[in-house]
Amino acid sequence: MKLYQNEISSATSRVRIALALKGLTAETLPVTILGEEAESRQAGYRSVNPQGLVPALLTDGGVITQSLAIVEYLDELHPEPPLLPDTAEGRALARSIALAIAAEIHALLPPRIGLHLKTAFQADADAIAAWSRHWVGEGMAAVETMIAGRRHGAFAIGDRPGIADIFLFPQAISARRMGFDLARWPNIAEIVGRLEAIPAFQENAPAPRR
Repeated sequence: MKLYQNEISSATSRVRIALALKGLTAETLPVTILGEEAESRQAGYRSVNPQGLVPALLTDGGVITQSLAIVEYLDELHPEPPLLPDTAEGRALARSIALAIAAEIHALLPPRIGLHLKTAFQADADAIAAWSRHWVGEGMAAVETMIAGRRHGAFAIGDRPGIADIFLFPQAISARRMGFDLARWPNIAEIVGRLEAIPAFQENAPAPRR
């Protein structure tokens, strides 16, 4: 397998965590994602992923895009340790949390969003940062409520880390770097504290922007 990735990308972090939990390795192919001349915006990478996003996983069967699809692919191919709960209800809740992060928070934050805000609406760096903080704060508060209402166990769902935690962890680390005190979301703070003690998570957190 080959993983097209960028180390500051939360979405890439999710896949790297899943690979580590499964004890799998993939050849990594770095793709720059910042600025108008980023490799992710060029035709070469668009031929791999037409969306111009990372990560993308190249397998013997072709390219898989979107981190949730990649993580579930890895879980189906290598079912131990399982990344989804045992029950249909648990699996649905895990996917709900993952999608609340991937589709409702992170989707509003990538570099291409900031670039469009700058070029189309003349937003400066402070305005773009305020935009990001607004959606992170609102989204994480909703995820906290989702977890708090049905949490039973050490992690987001149950007593083993899974897909919900894989998506929660990079987003929480990024939120902390933006200046949020995770203590405002007590369940998230407690879960992230536990996840930081697990090498698969700690070693594959998104790198800070330079």
